[in-house]
Amino acid sequence: MVSKDPKMVTPELANPYVKPPSISTSQSLKNFLYNRETGAFFGRTASSWGKIGLFYLIFYGVLAALVAICFWGFFQTLDPRIPRWQLERSIIGTNPGLGFRPRPPLENVESTLILYRGTDSENFKFWVDSLELFLKDYITPGSIPGLGANINKCDYNQPPPPGKVCDVDVKNWYPCTKENKYNYHKSAPCIFLKLNKIYGWKPEFYNDTKSLPEDMPVDLKEHIDKSKNTYQLDTIWVSCEGENPADQENIGPIEYIPRRGFPGYFYPFENSEGYLSPLVAVHFVRPRTGILINVECKAWARNIKHSRHDKMGVVHFELMID
Repeated sequence: MVSKDPKMVTPELANPYVKPPSISTSQSLKNFLYNRETGAFFGRTASSWGKIGLFYLIFYGVLAALVAICFWGFFQTLDPRIPRWQLERSIIGTNPGLGFRPRPPLENVESTLILYRGTDSENFKFWVDSLELFLKDYITPGSIPGLGANINKCDYNQPPPPGKVCDVDVKNWYPCTKENKYNYHKSAPCIFLKLNKIYGWKPEFYNDTKSLPEDMPVDLKEHIDKSKNTYQLDTIWVSCEGENPADQENIGPIEYIPRRGFPGYFYPFENSEGYLSPLVAVHFVRPRTGILINVECKAWARNIKHSRHDKMGVVHFELMID
């Protein structure tokens, strides 16, 4: 049995319960960065760092592989163009909403007020610029390479072929044109309406003048009754009017360009390449200036219900021109 040299026994070995001598903060930091006695750096030896690094490399590699396999399996069940859940089974449902452009600034996201001075070009510049941005794809359709061949000139008796889309030519919708500043400088602005897209939704048209709803505006009923071409009755009709009796007096005459509704040949929406939603430009010919006018627009089809609270089939905005 070999006895230990008492001269080599340190106080820590002699009594392990004694607190080791304290060292300075700088020395503790140096030992953490690199300990000459143990060869450790950052608290671990090279062998220890290698083992823990290999463990985490394998662990996260296996984890990443499992996530990749799950995503691969998930995307195998989806089509990039066709939603898995449609119509009644989807969150969107079967009742499209009606929207308007231009919209107020983003800082007033809850506002629906279109307010400007018709005599001040800088004042109404925001509204004109907003419409130009919104109509950019309509003014230059097929600007993306390869899309031009997919856009067709359509009509009620010439629906688009399968997989093709219809052109929405807004360049000739005078006075609601870019060159005419959408008529804002004449205090007779144009507001553009559009229906929200719902994949696979087919409108049920009011194409029988004998079964029109009672709450449909009288002038729209007369317009439908005077339609000469029966195939043009396959239209989602649009009406805009003053919300209250005072608004109806102040709103003045209204023109719908190029027609009073969305043509049926644009539906159903099937997410074809280059598809653009049909538009209706509502031209307020002589609205009374200096007074707030509440406007309510509706889209009319047998399977469109109107609910301002749920934003279905109807849109409200205010118009005030100084």
